[in-house]
Amino acid sequence: MAERKKLEQLSSVDTAWLRMEHPTNLMMITGVMTFDEPIEFERLKATIEHRMLRFDRFRQRVTSLGDGKEAPCWENDPHFDIRSHLRRIALPAPHNQQALEELASDLMSTPLDYSKPLWQMHLVENYGTGCAIITRLHHCIADGIALVHVMLSMTDQSPTAPWPTSLKAEEHAARKPLSSVWDSSSALFDKARRTTTSMWREGMNLVADPSKILEAMQMSATGVTSAGKLLTMPPDPQTAFKGKLGVAKRAVWSAPIPLEEVKAIGRFTRGTINDILLTAMTGGLRHYLLKRNQPVEGIDIRAVVPVNLRPLTTTPRLGNQFGLVFLALPVGIADPLDRLLELQERMDAIKSSPEALVAFGILNAMGIAPKQIQDQLVNIFGVKATGVMTNVPGPRQPLYMAGRQMKELMFWVPQSGRLGLGVSILSYNGTVQLGVATDVGLVPDPDVIIAGFHREFESFKEMVARAEAAQSQPEAGEGAAEAEAEPVRSEAVLV
Repeated sequence: MAERKKLEQLSSVDTAWLRMEHPTNLMMITGVMTFDEPIEFERLKATIEHRMLRFDRFRQRVTSLGDGKEAPCWENDPHFDIRSHLRRIALPAPHNQQALEELASDLMSTPLDYSKPLWQMHLVENYGTGCAIITRLHHCIADGIALVHVMLSMTDQSPTAPWPTSLKAEEHAARKPLSSVWDSSSALFDKARRTTTSMWREGMNLVADPSKILEAMQMSATGVTSAGKLLTMPPDPQTAFKGKLGVAKRAVWSAPIPLEEVKAIGRFTRGTINDILLTAMTGGLRHYLLKRNQPVEGIDIRAVVPVNLRPLTTTPRLGNQFGLVFLALPVGIADPLDRLLELQERMDAIKSSPEALVAFGILNAMGIAPKQIQDQLVNIFGVKATGVMTNVPGPRQPLYMAGRQMKELMFWVPQSGRLGLGVSILSYNGTVQLGVATDVGLVPDPDVIIAGFHREFESFKEMVARAEAAQSQPEAGEGAAEAEAEPVRSEAVLV
């Protein structure tokens, strides 16, 4: 009993994510890094031992699933062996992206071993001329922001960096914090983050005493409104993306898109990088529904969007510190510019809402509620949304892992709430990529969504090219210039 008291108990929110685990909806964050050159296995192993394993959490396992009989705690794994967590595997022919996507999909569908610390890495050899690393970590360890920070702490900024050794505390402090590597100007939720950060101290009181959540919301008219919105919003429409889940998942990702091309479109449309990517992604979902001969006229589908609640001026700690907001994606709007304007209006409305903090409080309450009540709340969230969507501005400069330059970086968060669709947008080293994860029984061909995303983006590029060509023509009067500009908008219709 004395030993039990020494164990660190999971926070209520971390417990909620632990208990959301289901065979058809695993609560893992999955990441893929690709390299043009092979990585030496022993150097990768040393990198993990000296940099990742300095976080005690990655040597600890969970004592129980928090089913109500006893609170789950972190305990050191007395039999920890890195060989159980770092594996090497050869990618089968044809050694290309499709083969890597199939391997990532199989791993995404396979649960982690709960008798051990809840993470695993695979060094995938024979991927093209180089290799890949597939990482899986359970969401109860931390949220995506903190886990990406851990992953980036294992990288270097030079290919000539020496083999990793145990760093002293002051050397750890000298390494760049997340705020310097990350683009902290994420356009979508900058204002929401500032709003929730100012409420952070009060929110932490709710974490300590979830019984005060209702009291706090009663003191805030906006909090009551947001809570009411979350609980009373109608179900999302039944589309190909919703239905009973199975075990098998499918993960795909797009070709890299130069960020400069996205910025050029943004300058023309007066939209942010985030605006353009969200509009193109929504167009990809519309494209898929049309391919399945499903009605799209006037249809919105909601995406659950994580919002970071921790100040970006400090190095993130492990654990989950984010809220959720619901963003209605206007897949029923055919014209990309009209869809862009509508998305901008909806995002502006979210920015000034405390919805993310309210959702954090609900997650916290779910972690201490009986398992049956949590399941009901999870199902409610699943009914009101269709998918999970994340958009993370990543490192702007090239990074190196174990002496090799990372070519591409992609990740997927779990589809919490029994959802069958997950979309991730991640930028890295001057490019941006879209990742899609789906339930095979619902969407067996998510590559069609990727194709629709690229098609939408090319439509935006053509629109800009036509506008620039029109502007370069000799002036024929103000009215003629306006007549030339108008068709640019009306011709860009996807069907």
